[in-house]
Amino acid sequence: MKLARRMERLGTESAFEVLAKAKVLEKTGRQIIHMEIGEPDFDTPAHIESAAQEALSKGHTHYVAAPGIPELRTSVADFLERTGRLTTTPDRVIITPGAKPIMFFAIMALCEEGDEVIYPDPGFPMYASITSFAGATPVPIPLRESNNFTIDPDELASLVTDRTKLLILNSPHNPCGSSLSQEQIEAIAKIAIERDLIVLTDEVYWALQYDGEHRSVLSVPGMAERTILLDGWSKTFAMTGWRLGFGVFPEKLVEPISRLVINSVSCTSAFSQHAAVAALDGPWDEVARMKAAFAERADIIVDGLNAIPGVSCVRPGGAFYAFPNITGLGKSSGELSDLLLNKAGVAALPGTAFGAYGEGYLRFSYANSPENIRAALAAFAELAGEVAHG
Repeated sequence: MKLARRMERLGTESAFEVLAKAKVLEKTGRQIIHMEIGEPDFDTPAHIESAAQEALSKGHTHYVAAPGIPELRTSVADFLERTGRLTTTPDRVIITPGAKPIMFFAIMALCEEGDEVIYPDPGFPMYASITSFAGATPVPIPLRESNNFTIDPDELASLVTDRTKLLILNSPHNPCGSSLSQEQIEAIAKIAIERDLIVLTDEVYWALQYDGEHRSVLSVPGMAERTILLDGWSKTFAMTGWRLGFGVFPEKLVEPISRLVINSVSCTSAFSQHAAVAALDGPWDEVARMKAAFAERADIIVDGLNAIPGVSCVRPGGAFYAFPNITGLGKSSGELSDLLLNKAGVAALPGTAFGAYGEGYLRFSYANSPENIRAALAAFAELAGEVAHG
């Protein structure tokens, strides 16, 4: 069977590939410390689970409207305003099974042959993959360690052409853990307005911001009319397996995106949407506890990485990823990640899993216990010593 040529443009997500390799090793009796997958290691808060069970018992097991149940769309709009992120209306909100469909549908609705999409590199691999699948051209904006892995607005301006249709932002950032400053946000918004760009702002880690308050391009006057907000429940509420995401769209995109939902997934499961309401409207204690734990773990892993000869690491401003520079060890990121997994029993991702500018780095997810993080650091330090001595 010959696949359509467009399928060759569609990439994959390396975290799941490395996870699969790690699981194979575990079946042979090896002990693996998992630092490859971006998944909170906490359970979903009990009141959210209870809401799902109650919804099931009440028969919320049937089709619902493609954009989402009215209760949840209203809850999202209220939540965004209550947390100071955005003032919007429920009719702009679309619920999807996971947050990835928001970026997929947005790019498919907006982009075609001849268009360009500027995206961060290193960055979430789906940005470039979906852009290519849509037939558009992905244009990387490098995130450099010398700039704390954030966008340089002057460099961004130099990449915008008459063909640029979409700009993708992600802050706090995966894989670097970096966060845009308010000054950068305002400079980027100025470029978007002057060059008439649509912006997709991926804010799935917004609640896990350590270096002050969350900063979004949506805070700049005039940006709400040209910005798509992507968010979800997976990271904030430890609900990765629930597959719940949402987007807030400019008015002209709501109907096209709703059609894409109908033609692909029909709708998001009814009972899980009722659980999502409970998450947004319920207590914040568990989220605050998770954030505090991640901030503590960030200190542990950054201090530990910086203590390894040949390795250096910038402290993340948010999310739960460390992105250490490993060029001092003389191995490519792919070679070192393979050695870490196969020799040291630590599953991590090569920086190149997130783009060409990720070479020379590794990504560690510290969504794991402090004990496991320390054990992974010890194993990495031992391996680094072996590599350094040939």
